[in-house]
Amino acid sequence: MPFNLLVLACVTYVAFLFLVAFVVERKAARGAARWLRSPVVYTLSLSIYCTAWTFYGAVGYAARSGLEFLTIYLGPTLVFIGWWWILRKLVHIGRQQRVTSIADMISSRYGKSNLLGVIVTVICVFAATPYIALQLQSVTLSFGVFAAAGTYGWAMPDTNSTALWVAAGLTLFTILFGTRNLDANEQHTGVVTAIAVEAVVKLLALLAVGIFVVWFVASGPADIVARIHASSISDWELVPSRWAGFTLLSGAAVITLPRMFQVLVVENSDERHLATASWAFPLYLLAMSLFVVPIAVVGLEVMPTGANPDLFVLTLPLSQGQGALAMLAFLGGFSSATSMVIVASIALATMVSNHVVMPLWLSLRPAQSVSGDVRRLVLLSRRLSIAGVLGLGYLYYSLSGGSSALAAIGLISFVGVAQMLPAMLGGIFWRGATRNGAIWGLGIGFAVWVYALFLPSFGPGAALPIDVFMQGPFGLDWLRPYALFGVQGMDPMIHALFWSLTLNTTAFTLGSLFSFPGPVERVQGLAFVNVFDTERAEPQGWVQGRAEPEALLVMAQRILGDEAALAFFEAQAQAQGKAGYLPDPVPEFLDALERRLASSVGAATAHAMITELAGRARVTVADLMRMAGETAQIMEYSSQLESQREELTRTARQLRDANEKLTQLSVQKDAFLSQISHELRTPMTSIRAFSEIMMEGDMPPEMAANYARIINEEAIRLTRLLDDLLDLGVLENGTVQLNLKLANLSELIERSLRAASHTRPERSFTIQRDLPAEQIFLRTDPDRLCQVLINLISNARKYCDSAQPELRLVVRQRGARVIIDVIDNGTGIPRDKQSLIFEKFARLTDQMRAGGAGLGLAICREIMVNLGGSVSYLPGQGGAAFRVTLPLRLEKSPHERAA
Repeated sequence: MPFNLLVLACVTYVAFLFLVAFVVERKAARGAARWLRSPVVYTLSLSIYCTAWTFYGAVGYAARSGLEFLTIYLGPTLVFIGWWWILRKLVHIGRQQRVTSIADMISSRYGKSNLLGVIVTVICVFAATPYIALQLQSVTLSFGVFAAAGTYGWAMPDTNSTALWVAAGLTLFTILFGTRNLDANEQHTGVVTAIAVEAVVKLLALLAVGIFVVWFVASGPADIVARIHASSISDWELVPSRWAGFTLLSGAAVITLPRMFQVLVVENSDERHLATASWAFPLYLLAMSLFVVPIAVVGLEVMPTGANPDLFVLTLPLSQGQGALAMLAFLGGFSSATSMVIVASIALATMVSNHVVMPLWLSLRPAQSVSGDVRRLVLLSRRLSIAGVLGLGYLYYSLSGGSSALAAIGLISFVGVAQMLPAMLGGIFWRGATRNGAIWGLGIGFAVWVYALFLPSFGPGAALPIDVFMQGPFGLDWLRPYALFGVQGMDPMIHALFWSLTLNTTAFTLGSLFSFPGPVERVQGLAFVNVFDTERAEPQGWVQGRAEPEALLVMAQRILGDEAALAFFEAQAQAQGKAGYLPDPVPEFLDALERRLASSVGAATAHAMITELAGRARVTVADLMRMAGETAQIMEYSSQLESQREELTRTARQLRDANEKLTQLSVQKDAFLSQISHELRTPMTSIRAFSEIMMEGDMPPEMAANYARIINEEAIRLTRLLDDLLDLGVLENGTVQLNLKLANLSELIERSLRAASHTRPERSFTIQRDLPAEQIFLRTDPDRLCQVLINLISNARKYCDSAQPELRLVVRQRGARVIIDVIDNGTGIPRDKQSLIFEKFARLTDQMRAGGAGLGLAICREIMVNLGGSVSYLPGQGGAAFRVTLPLRLEKSPHERAA
């Protein structure tokens, strides 16, 4: 097969995956295609476990070590079938705590310690480096197979160049669809769906090669059984230590590998999907392993002596002249490698961003300041981290020179990530586990792994001097990498696994027993261990009143974006019974805000950012001991009392606010009666006085004309007031007749700006607009909508007190609705007045000053109700800000629909 055709197939396949991810992202953004978040897609995404190691390396493993290859499938199968309750607990905790990675999970459990997050991140990056190198090596070797078999004379570049191009391509794809935005739950629907498609491709490819080998190269199952008995594989003998060790290792890896944690916990959209995956994923693993032994046996017979058994899946079809089947097998292996690299890079980049970059940024910026676009910083750091992670994988590949056994490289990574198992399992089942214990356990286990397995993987004399291998450091024979503490004769992999996990678990246990958890650790321990007993942990002891809601809103907007932050704050204010205001910084609100921010920047970083603004309460040792001694019955009773207290507090707050509002409205009513009498009496007095003068006759024509003009102006003023009163009555009663037609929003805004320019025309206003965004066609009542916009713009021109007044008009389309924000740069409306501005007769200026009767915004509110939308005040925008929301297509008014 020509090598250029192979490259074309790869490019086409990647373009196909790119298209799948792009289409799914678009559908997900519109809320369509809910089937994409189904148990089938979720289960197939878990196939990320089956990388090039299992696609190619399992056959090589079987050829070298017989049935021992089954351990890489047996461990995950036991976890999903026998201990799936562990997975269920992890998924439930992940969704409740909004964790973004395995580092976030562990750091959140142990008091939201960023130091632990950094340690786990470093371990994951180091452990993933050999695994990424493995994928690059598998793709490079498969390219080499086709290049060697090519007959068209197209020269194959050196392996390092091939690996470099593959790494660059995977970096580009991962950045495009793994860091498009900061999702609330760090979920990547497009990437996950592409991974599910790749899962089907690699399974079909391996099954196709297996069927070809059994029924076309051999003569069926009976012939395969006979060949197995005649091959060296039948001489394999079970070594209990290796069998048990590798089963434990693969079982641990299925929950501690960053990529597996990403798809298993972070990408989970429904906990019920795990019940399907508990039996469907083991079936997938069974299908992947079904033809491993037949391919290995036939490959050992058919292929030349010395042929690499890791590549039998490719070389067997090629040796039989089956180019198309070999191409399918190549794409299956390519899928296995690329899917792993993409998801692992996303997971690792999230950890680096949340636990290294963001804390460093926080430490360097001025205290009490959240300046700049944090979202852009997070996305940039993740994109650079993806490139860095893949660069490290390529560097490992280049320095190690590649290994003849893919499985050996994979096991090195498995032992590395297994170091997180004691801290993870201890954290979700043992309330006594502490931060110090986790730090000591992870630190010692990681150090042993690096010394006894990772550095030796580069070969003697490369990363460690040969003297260290032979005599130990400083001549200490009992510290040789492959014979720690004088234990000799063990398999190097099992040796490193045994000592790293043993010392890790011992340090974790002793460190926890001899240290006392901090207040946040204690609360988080309760939330994690008893995650199914209480829906959420108690608020974490924030000090009320230490943070200004406006500062919290600004911080949230920098991280979540304006729309998401405003929606969250409005919902929290509504829950507190303070609709129209910013929520009070009570402990419950701060706890909810921390969880919301954690979904974008990680629990530890979110905790640190709010701590700077809000501070924390002091919790005494006696309080902690009392908390630790509570029984489930007392906790339930306390929860009920707390719920009742919160309800009473909320009701009292609502009554207090309602009473204050009624008091203010009473004052406004009295002021209105005085004002309306003044507004009616003044023009009537003028009309009467000047008309009586004109009735006397005998006056110059110029004077008569002047008096007539005054009478006309006062009559117009009186008519305008009466029109407003009548208009408001019609709108409130729902008897208004709407003139619905198609209109261009940009033209309506231009028309409103021209009309409002007559208000204080001497003021020079800077108008900021986004004309392309305004090109939206609405089916509404254009005159009524203009009436609302003219009123809002006129108010800005009248009341904006900035020396250099500016007015921003921001238009967005959200589904079938349009949002129009009118924002000036003045001092805004005082907080205690914000709930009154849409009430009838409410005026923020002196009630007795000349001007309107305070009906403008009340009329605007009723107009928008009739147009199927709303108008509201936006707090925390720096100046006065109003939001107008209405549908794109209004068929009937709300009152007509109700009728």
